[in-house]
Amino acid sequence: MLRVENLSAGYKELHILFDVSAEVERGKVTTIAGPNGSGKSTFLKAAFGLATIHSGRVFYNGMDITALQPHEKARMGMAYLPQVENIFTNLTVEENLRMAGYILEAGEYRERKHLALEVFPELKNRLNQSGYTLSGGERQFLAIASALIRKADFLMLDEPTAMLSPKFANTIFNKILELKERFRLTVLLVEQNVMKALEISDNAYMFMNGRIVFEGTSLDLQRHEDLERFCIGM
Repeated sequence: MLRVENLSAGYKELHILFDVSAEVERGKVTTIAGPNGSGKSTFLKAAFGLATIHSGRVFYNGMDITALQPHEKARMGMAYLPQVENIFTNLTVEENLRMAGYILEAGEYRERKHLALEVFPELKNRLNQSGYTLSGGERQFLAIASALIRKADFLMLDEPTAMLSPKFANTIFNKILELKERFRLTVLLVEQNVMKALEISDNAYMFMNGRIVFEGTSLDLQRHEDLERFCIGM
């Protein structure tokens, strides 16, 4: 669904990624692991058009989208959810959902909203509550629910369990599995909780110093003799 070829990217003149090539299979969960500063988040931002691409190409469903703007990619079904600032905190939950579905007809919006709240029933009693008052886990629920309303079929999640309690973190991982299995959504996941992420993933990449040092199945990475060394950046 997503293919990146020989990607070198960063922020203006700063280079973070070097000659990275990777693929994300349709209907699968792919985890990008690696130590802090290895380029994981930059990879997501470059794919979505939020980082500077110095060279290389990004393809989505076979189409070259390297030069497209983020809003154009969003209309194609891509959704990028950053770790923070992924909802409108000055709006209520209901208003956030309405913003996500602003281009939908009224009937279609109601259907998508019903579906989103079916996946995230935790939000049903929060519809009139300000986004500012939500917990970290509830904000993640709302961000993903908004992507469902937008009909996204490819989710890029950047550290969705960061700073969450173990209970909320486990719920997020379970929701990701549900999205894959129930709706056949494709998920690209950047996550520091590597072992848990690999448990719910099909495929995995390990980044280090802006380069790929492993690619293969999640099970192969779990069993890799150098996994611990990779995770601490050695």
